Amino acid sequence: MEVPEYTISDLETLFDQGQWTSVSLCEAFLKRISEIDTAGPTLRSVIEVNPDALAIAKALDRERDQSGPRGPLHGVPILIKDSIDTADKMQTTAGSLALEGNIAPQDALLVEKLRDAGAVLLGKTNMSEWGYMRSTRGCSGWSSRGGQVRNPYVLDRSPLGSSSGSAVAVAANLCIAAIGAEVDGSIVRPSSTNNIVGLKPTVGLVSRSGVIGVSSPQDTAGPMARCVADVATVLTALTGVDPRDPATQSSVDQSEQDYCQFLDTTMIKGARLGVARECFGDHEGTDAIIENAIRQLEELGAVIVDPVQASTLPMFGELELELFLYEFKASVNRYLAEHPGAKVKNLAELIQFNRAHAEQVMPFFQQELLEIAQAKGDLNDAAYLDAKAECYRLSRTDGIDKALKEHRLDAIIAPTEGTPAFVIDPVVGDNILKLGGSSGCSTPPALAGYPHITVPAGYVHGLPIGLSFFAGAYQEGKLISYAYAFEQATQVRRPPGFVESVSV
Repeated sequence: MEVPEYTISDLETLFDQGQWTSVSLCEAFLKRISEIDTAGPTLRSVIEVNPDALAIAKALDRERDQSGPRGPLHGVPILIKDSIDTADKMQTTAGSLALEGNIAPQDALLVEKLRDAGAVLLGKTNMSEWGYMRSTRGCSGWSSRGGQVRNPYVLDRSPLGSSSGSAVAVAANLCIAAIGAEVDGSIVRPSSTNNIVGLKPTVGLVSRSGVIGVSSPQDTAGPMARCVADVATVLTALTGVDPRDPATQSSVDQSEQDYCQFLDTTMIKGARLGVARECFGDHEGTDAIIENAIRQLEELGAVIVDPVQASTLPMFGELELELFLYEFKASVNRYLAEHPGAKVKNLAELIQFNRAHAEQVMPFFQQELLEIAQAKGDLNDAAYLDAKAECYRLSRTDGIDKALKEHRLDAIIAPTEGTPAFVIDPVVGDNILKLGGSSGCSTPPALAGYPHITVPAGYVHGLPIGLSFFAGAYQEGKLISYAYAFEQATQVRRPPGFVESVSV
């Protein structure tokens, strides 16, 4: 049976009416993964399916019949990024052959929360290996374990971002929603490029325990779905304080019991939205789409403040990369120390494994970022502390906080990604680091640790373009309401066509 692009709200009704069960829905998605992801267009977005998914779905169907649903996610199939621990038969590898066979000793807290909400973990999604922190010539969506993820809108175009598999799986209707993880752009950039809604929460709103990260001041996991309402529903299930992640303590009295309360199209009336003009100018097609979106926001009642400046920091610029290299070493060593079943025990052993298996692991690009990180000191080094302080100053004090205060803004808007998706090139790579930064607006809210949502805004030659909203800490509710109002008024999103290439 074909699976329409259902929302979570649709499924609540269909489950109640008996038109679908969790088992029949999971079976349909598993069949679709086999036909479209593994074969057919060969998207390679799903790195592994859960062998227990149908048994879990069966138990949840029985529970629904006996005592009713736990909530809106009861029986809903969700995919999880391969950097997030699941204490089951699935591996957690960050896309790396060096971690093949790694079975987590316990669930990440966010996974535990999804299970408690009744979600079915259908499988794990492919990703940019080690969160794109292996090489200066990395290729978005490529991993030595999972191969190259492909963009379902135009198959030879990049899926972008570390959470590429999660975005593509949602866009191609291989699940209802997915969980991604971001350090800078890894949720919002692939969401934009694959025409879905992605929300990077405030650092501390969602626990990172059991998540292979890159840089603790910025790391967070978040929901990815085809509509704002589903993102709000999944976010509600993910939040909470975790003793294993001290950053979550800051969310006490800051998180909301239900983010669906912000699905209100009237909240945008009178909202002051600042236009971050430094994020424009990289492609006339993208700029035209976002200029049109700004006019639509004005028609919805928003007050547009143009221009404002959110930050001068480029993506993966020297300052941010310096922070990442120190943090990545600490993060990988900490994760591996907590996972005694892994084949490698620390970053040094990971580097050696890759050298020993270079033909499989490094056929296109090397591991110079791993090697530079290994040569760094610890998190007490003055160079690290200076970089961290400067990143906070430029992204918060002299960046987003300043813009919000000076212009009395509710949020800042910009193109999520400055250009349409570029062509996949494993030989040359994405060239993000070589260019000294990348277009788009992911870096200021990422470095600040602030929330950021992207929503479909239009197309350039069939390639999706996303509109971003970001603001200060714990302003997820406002951002959801603005994105929802725009989404409901414009109805931009359409399913992918699996086109081989842009016609020339």
